[in-house]
Amino acid sequence: MTSEALVAGLTLLSFGIIVAAVAFGSAIGDGIVASKAVEAIARQPEARPNIFTFLFLGVGVLEAFPIIGLGLAFYMLLVVANINNLLAHLH
Repeated sequence: MTSEALVAGLTLLSFGIIVAAVAFGSAIGDGIVASKAVEAIARQPEARPNIFTFLFLGVGVLEAFPIIGLGLAFYMLLVVANINNLLAHLH
């Protein structure tokens, strides 16, 4: 195994770990925010419009982090590790 193959393999592995962690964290966060909103609406039904506003703001902010994480993962994959050149050398 060459050092180029090792770098390519570890880069792809780290990319997969980052994508999985971003997806898992986002799903957990969305679930928590939505469950707390449902609990708040159950306690105070008259505050539903206000709660929905903050629910959508919270989910919007929460979804910004996975997008940033995916952007950084692709940056690492394509720019830092330059995976295209590494894969071209393996053939």
